[in-house]
Amino acid sequence: MNDDDKSPEERIQELLRKLLSGDASALADLQGIPGIDPAQLAKLSGMNIDPAMLGELMQQMQRAFTSSGEGFSWELTKTQALRIASAGGLSVSDGQRAELDAALNVAALWLSEATTISELATEPTAISRADWVEATLPVWAEVAEPVATSIADALTASLQEQLPEQMRDMAQDAGRMMRGLGGSLFATQLGYVVGQLSLEVVSGGDVGIPLMPTGTAAVLPQNLADFGAGLEIPVDQIALFIAARELAHARLFRHAKWLRLHVISSITEFARGIQIDTDALEDLASRFDPSQPEELRAALESGALLPSRTQAQEATLARLENMLATIEGWVDVVTADATARLPKSDAIAEVVRRRRAAGGPAEQAFSSLVGLQLRPRRLREAAAMWRAITDAVGIEVRDTLWDYPDLMPTSDDIDDPGRIIESLQARVRGDAPVADEIDDAIARLLAGEDERPRESDGGIEEPGAGAGGADAGGDTNGEADGDAGAGGPDGPHPEPTV
Repeated sequence: MNDDDKSPEERIQELLRKLLSGDASALADLQGIPGIDPAQLAKLSGMNIDPAMLGELMQQMQRAFTSSGEGFSWELTKTQALRIASAGGLSVSDGQRAELDAALNVAALWLSEATTISELATEPTAISRADWVEATLPVWAEVAEPVATSIADALTASLQEQLPEQMRDMAQDAGRMMRGLGGSLFATQLGYVVGQLSLEVVSGGDVGIPLMPTGTAAVLPQNLADFGAGLEIPVDQIALFIAARELAHARLFRHAKWLRLHVISSITEFARGIQIDTDALEDLASRFDPSQPEELRAALESGALLPSRTQAQEATLARLENMLATIEGWVDVVTADATARLPKSDAIAEVVRRRRAAGGPAEQAFSSLVGLQLRPRRLREAAAMWRAITDAVGIEVRDTLWDYPDLMPTSDDIDDPGRIIESLQARVRGDAPVADEIDDAIARLLAGEDERPRESDGGIEEPGAGAGGADAGGDTNGEADGDAGAGGPDGPHPEPTV
């Protein structure tokens, strides 16, 4: 076939194939084109690319050509994450599963004494790291897709501006390919982060956000040993504590079905507000050395391409911070009460709190990639609030606060729980019209009115138009499982801490 008869996509594929395979004729094809440095391309052509890597690159390009340009395929994320997760073993041994099943059964009995929120409809289970990747990947993809879109779009625009005039038409025709390759680069990096997280987490709710399907509780016995390394605490006590904490987390999200949508929507709302720093991207492109491609990966890892936060993002983060702190504070108090029989429960609880406050290496990598740290900075204050509420009115009245979003504690309540305690005590005495308040909330839902929690100081508020509608209007206390959702410090890039 004559070169003139080839499509722009075929010409780009052939050019890259020549460059990556070391074919010097590719350099001759580019001689005399302004803006193209043959010396730099010569470095690329001598990179000794592995044939399998070249084949995978060509497959990615083909997928990019044939894609609609909308959304991304997360198969690369899954492949990369599973490769890392499977390095330490593909499955849970029968012995590990039996020990953990026993711990989960005991923890479920203890937990029923510490909360009135009902047990799960499905049995909790022991899962492998690879199982955790498979189960949580849909949520990671939903959270990360807005950032991947921003990076891919910015990369496409930057490359089109950098190319010489003679190649503009061809670049425009191959825009879908460039966008797809940008998404593939991000997807691969996300896969690395999720894979590393699978080596660190000890349960489905360990990261703090609802990653597992609603009503599902799971513990990773492969990581329990690493969690207890150097603590001088019997592993059976650690297993019981982690099992109780995981069950508390899973029960809460199954009971308050609107809560999952609150959390996921807040995170994706924040991510949609990210616009890539095009100046930083163009600066990177201007000095990019093809023989050292790790520079681009380092830029993604460090978050150097993410700009400062907007006011809207700051407001979203304030809501998310209060929300996660309120959730984990309740989980902390319920877990502490349920595991009071364990001699080392206080020591294990402190390890969990410090671990959540510091975050592991993979969690830090995620914060750089997406610009969001999932750390509840107000966890201790929120736990103190729930402890005060429990001591004042008991577990049954306390747990009714999760029945409807309107009843949720606000950030003011975390600072000073006196108001909400007084209100709950009035209900216990019969001085407050509890039925009327709940009936009014139900009437508003049935009428289709806005039932979002209101908080003037940036507390919990349903993010996005209609986000709390159908889901919040469902049976928050029913037995049927529902799965709504899932589809830092100042520095050179944002690392907001939640």
